[in-house]
Amino acid sequence: MALWNEKTSPATAGSAVPSPAPSPERNIPERHTSDPALAVSARRPTPKTSSEGGESVIAANLTIEGKIEGSGNVKMAGRFKGDVRIDGNFSIEPGAHLTGQVLAGIVVVGGELQGNIESAKRVDVQEGGVIVGDVKAGSITVAAGSRMRGHVEFGWEDEKIKAKPGLVGSGS
Repeated sequence: MALWNEKTSPATAGSAVPSPAPSPERNIPERHTSDPALAVSARRPTPKTSSEGGESVIAANLTIEGKIEGSGNVKMAGRFKGDVRIDGNFSIEPGAHLTGQVLAGIVVVGGELQGNIESAKRVDVQEGGVIVGDVKAGSITVAAGSRMRGHVEFGWEDEKIKAKPGLVGSGS
């Protein structure tokens, strides 16, 4: 009877094993080398995938001061004072206000930006959007009813890249 009970316990454990059956496969490589190193490396791809597809939102009722850096998309509906540097898209929703510099892939301005936009692939200024600052982008779309005060450069990406090495060296 003790043998049956012992076998029943492993059967119960066996019942618990099918649920984490993929986990032992993950744990087997972890046991071959150090557990923390493989556990971390096995977990890292999942957060990267979810953060790349995710979007961070600054809600309308928030006021934040600081800086935003990283990858992924950011949608701002509140007030933010500071610089934004992301490998992704940045959107300033209608009613939102940003005071600071922006470096992002695609920048959509529906609210108000007091600062410069640098090296964007594309900038879209929506109806009611306001930019007080300079814009450097591959392309820009400006909707009727938007406002801007500043210097705009667009469509010069390739020539800027070619011109930078000459300007850095001796200016020729």
